[in-house]
Amino acid sequence: MMDIIHDSMFIQCSIIFITGLVFSKLAKMVKLPAVTGYLVGGLLLGPFVLNLVTADSVDTLAIFSDIALAFIAFNIGSEFKLSYFKKVGMAPIVIACFESLFAVLFVLVVLLLTNHELRFSLMLSAIAAATAPAATIMVIKQYKANGPVTKTLLSVVAIDDATALILFGFALAITNSLSSGSGNLLMMLLSPIIEVVVSLIIGTIMGLILSYAIRFYKDDLRVPLIIAVLLLTLGLSEFFDASSLLVCMVLGAIFCNLSNEADKTMNIIDGITPSLFMMFFVLSGAELNVSILPSIGLVGIIYVVFRIVGKYIGAYVGAKLSKARENVCRYIGPCLIPQAGVAIGLSLVAQSMVPEFGSTIRAVILCGTLIYELIGPFVTKRTLVMAKEIKEA
Repeated sequence: MMDIIHDSMFIQCSIIFITGLVFSKLAKMVKLPAVTGYLVGGLLLGPFVLNLVTADSVDTLAIFSDIALAFIAFNIGSEFKLSYFKKVGMAPIVIACFESLFAVLFVLVVLLLTNHELRFSLMLSAIAAATAPAATIMVIKQYKANGPVTKTLLSVVAIDDATALILFGFALAITNSLSSGSGNLLMMLLSPIIEVVVSLIIGTIMGLILSYAIRFYKDDLRVPLIIAVLLLTLGLSEFFDASSLLVCMVLGAIFCNLSNEADKTMNIIDGITPSLFMMFFVLSGAELNVSILPSIGLVGIIYVVFRIVGKYIGAYVGAKLSKARENVCRYIGPCLIPQAGVAIGLSLVAQSMVPEFGSTIRAVILCGTLIYELIGPFVTKRTLVMAKEIKEA
């Protein structure tokens, strides 16, 4: 029986969707977000538990995950309306900077206080800045969350990608100078800023193209147009070594501010993306390896706990300094727990910079991803309920 399943990609894709459908119902029964159900279901059917979907299949289907992330980032960007920023000012930017910086500093200080090597501590703590927007967006969409905390959260998780890249770039440059005492320190400091600028340029150009082209197509042809533009955007991001998440966010932001058809188009997209998101999160769950949990030790505990503490306190301080509403100050921090793709990507860079600590960094980040992705959606839901932005049935 297993041979039949493993030999057919169609059967494995069917199992992925069946798992998503079943576990979303189970999650609803115990009042958990659907995304948690998808992740748990994927974890069970994946190569590290039941092996109904093999590791090779997960790799083969990774393109769907990239497309789903592009749609998620595009969706986040569409919330970046200038009218909103005129109303709230600089608050989301200030909050994003402080929550990212505090997460890094808290992990770094505790690692150093527990006598961990400086270069290792710098590389691991720098990854703490990254936050995964996908799970957060799914919770907001599922429960139709709305209010100042939700709107600020959408902006913060979008800006977070840029702040995380910049902070990691600085840590990378410092670690490199400590390791070799040579190399172009200025270029290493500038490289993450250049990546952000290139991402902004590509996203802006593609946003202008989409805003112009959309007027020539009616409702039924707008979806393939957006798919074509997003795929082209992903390709350009890859070619120019830009952040695909940031590029697609900027694309969405430009489109929603320039096109009169944006709201209508986003409603059409909302009708086609649930299946893509379901596959993305089930596959994400299949990649989670529970067997590595015992290997993280004290370092893993420090990273998992103090990243959350740093995010919470940093978001609170940033919200207070920017004079955000009291509800935003209190509830924005706990919604920033999820961490996934960007962090895993940065861990690979960190491995190459400090190879003697590579396996430890990789294990900690993968374990952190497992924990954050499983508890993050539930915490986000409960927090938005407490903020009275989700009506609990």
